[in-house]
Amino acid sequence: MAQVVLKDVVKKYGELRVVHAVNLHIAHGEFVVLVGPSGCGKSTTLRMIAGLEDISGGEVRIADRVVNDLPPRDRNISMVFQNYALYPHMTVRENLGFSLHIAKRPKPEIDAAVAEAAEILSLTPLLDRKPGQLSGGQRQRVAMGRAIVRHPDVFLFDEPLSNLDAKLRTQMRVEIKRLHQKVGTTVVYVTHDQVEAMTLADRIVIMRDGHIVQVGTPLDVFERPVDAFVATFIGSPPMNLLPGTVQGDAVRLGDGSLLPIPPNQRAQDGQQVLYGIRADNIMPDGHALPPTPHMAHVTMSVSLTEPLGTETLIFATLAGTEVQAKMLNPRPVTNGETLRFGIALDRCHLFDAASGKSLRV
Repeated sequence: MAQVVLKDVVKKYGELRVVHAVNLHIAHGEFVVLVGPSGCGKSTTLRMIAGLEDISGGEVRIADRVVNDLPPRDRNISMVFQNYALYPHMTVRENLGFSLHIAKRPKPEIDAAVAEAAEILSLTPLLDRKPGQLSGGQRQRVAMGRAIVRHPDVFLFDEPLSNLDAKLRTQMRVEIKRLHQKVGTTVVYVTHDQVEAMTLADRIVIMRDGHIVQVGTPLDVFERPVDAFVATFIGSPPMNLLPGTVQGDAVRLGDGSLLPIPPNQRAQDGQQVLYGIRADNIMPDGHALPPTPHMAHVTMSVSLTEPLGTETLIFATLAGTEVQAKMLNPRPVTNGETLRFGIALDRCHLFDAASGKSLRV
């Protein structure tokens, strides 16, 4: 079983520690995405799994083998990079079979493996072309095919879609998901794009400053963020955070107005908090908020709108803080127009203002 297990894994450059005692268990066949802002340690962690970076401390196991001291070629992994790393003078067929050729596999075996990978990734008509004759998406499929032919224990993807335009990124996300469904191999995938993480992952690992902050399914981390960092990093647009002070069973905002404490949140009287509201959960009256007995209402003046077709993103100010809300089935809205908004309280969050930690019970 091709599990990947990281136990107290550390990476230091001299005295600078960039990955701090990371512990993670990735099950056989699982698609796990490491996500976080630039410099959080996600790519370094992936490169330690691959053997491209030495481990300063801890243990990496792949398929029940400790691989700390094994070179990349002996770990039975395949890695797909953002820059494709194809040989420009070789055809697609030659690129796909190159690693097997170097390993001196028999030609019938190489031909069969190349044909299989090409079929999976719809590359068969392109086998005699060279990389310069391919689109970016086609080149990335060739890079994935070159990984497939080796039948690795683990696929490692290092921001493979960052060089593609928005439309191609969407198409390639679908390709990668289909590939995983077909081959069932363990995948560890690194990205800074939370949309990629949400759409691809069985589980998301959110990193910050070399630490794992939260691990969970996409729905878990979206609906139950452990802190304000996760709340604003996962989800588009980011969660609105309103500073305030707990007063009885409500939170007093900066302008003196009160919002009820959301259900399943616990805070102390006088505690400084951040009141979290996603744009999907604050909408103008009459715009399809989920039915709930826990509702509050606020009035805000619209400062800006972004029409997005089936919905409009509304920017407004509440208690001195800019808030983003959504309008479904949109109608024209003018800047400066005052609207009454409903808030679904049972989908809101409280975070401690000092630590950022969730106050969910």
